Amino acid sequence: MSHATETRRGPEPPDISEKGGVRNGQPQRSDERLFMQLVAFGGCRDTRPLVATLAASGVTGVLYEDVNDPRGVALLTLSRDPAAFVQLVRALLNTPAFAALAQKPEYTMLGRTYAIGYEPDLEETLLERPRRTALNPSWTWAVWYPLRRSGRFAQLPAEEQRVILAEHGAIGMAFGAGDYAHDIRLACHGLDKSDNDFVVGLVGKDLYPLSKVVETMRKTQQTSLYLERLGPFFVGRVVWQSPL
Repeated sequence: MSHATETRRGPEPPDISEKGGVRNGQPQRSDERLFMQLVAFGGCRDTRPLVATLAASGVTGVLYEDVNDPRGVALLTLSRDPAAFVQLVRALLNTPAFAALAQKPEYTMLGRTYAIGYEPDLEETLLERPRRTALNPSWTWAVWYPLRRSGRFAQLPAEEQRVILAEHGAIGMAFGAGDYAHDIRLACHGLDKSDNDFVVGLVGKDLYPLSKVVETMRKTQQTSLYLERLGPFFVGRVVWQSPL
């Protein structure tokens, strides 16, 4: 074939869909994800105007009172469409009730649900379970924090990574089975101002088990050997939730 008739192939676009396990004989794929954003504020002496504003807004989310700041609050919002954060949520936060507060940017967190490739029900993993977990009216305590893995973890063989992550997963499932703590895990690559990798939310009916699960995770290989940064931690209790 002459050079004049050769056709050069360009690079193939990557497959950026979320992938789950095989279901009904077919591999699962999805381009749907649930985005969540936490924005924290200080200077709130009375949460009632915030609750009234949220109840009338149509926003899906949770308002927390900050256990470590007597005038602190944080708003968690959820959407499949990230444009909602710069349209609906932005407008909401510029209403008088919120605009009068002092934002705490060190606690701002934004992430998206993700799959690791083995999930038996991909839609449940990406959309339904995280939403139910965040909005469950029985789980009124929450701990939210970002984390960044060290570069050494990414260099490990894939099988070794799976073993390390399975150790974390087993702890989470055990605490969940006892209704002690339930987790929300979000990827935040390129979305976090401090260049973190993940956002983690722990929710439950009592605060102590949420602290205990963090303590238990400290002993795992991932936390003790392969985390570069963890926190800051926002600890709060629900004062308002949108309905499930």
